[in-house]
Amino acid sequence: MKRFNLIALLFAVLLAFTPNQAFAEIGGLTKCSDSPAFNKRLAASVKKLEQRMNQYEADSPPALALQQQVDRTKARFDKYGRSDLLCGTDGLPHLIADGRPSHAAEFIFPGFGFIYISGWIGWVGRKYLRAVSTTKNPSESEIIINVPLALKIMTTGYIWPISAWQELVNGDLVAPKDEVTVSPR
Repeated sequence: MKRFNLIALLFAVLLAFTPNQAFAEIGGLTKCSDSPAFNKRLAASVKKLEQRMNQYEADSPPALALQQQVDRTKARFDKYGRSDLLCGTDGLPHLIADGRPSHAAEFIFPGFGFIYISGWIGWVGRKYLRAVSTTKNPSESEIIINVPLALKIMTTGYIWPISAWQELVNGDLVAPKDEVTVSPR
């Protein structure tokens, strides 16, 4: 065990002191603003919309709608070009999910958001089922939802990480082994 810890520590130190130049190129991806394929894709998208726009009179509603779409397309490509997103040879932005802080906005923050929201939903569902299990007909309350009770539980569910930690410390989160049924094998 000590040898494993020593190897893990050595690996962590080597990783921490690795120059960032090794991460400069990620699988052939380049910054979107520098990518010729990205700029070509922008030009092709705008050209296609402008060709459609030329089929209508200048101030007609379809022409104005297409002009708005051209403006939105240019704004989207400009936003991608100004960001730190990396584009491939196809000219499309790619998400980097390797845990680097420079790419946290692409994967880490949305990942934590997903975990938080799904945990909130699960925690609220668990708390609702525990609350209705004490009623006189719990199976009916699982099918026909008691909306006032559910809304009350939902509004307090946002602090689910703290509640889960408290229940884990108190021993209420996990059932004891003697209460868990195991099928014979």
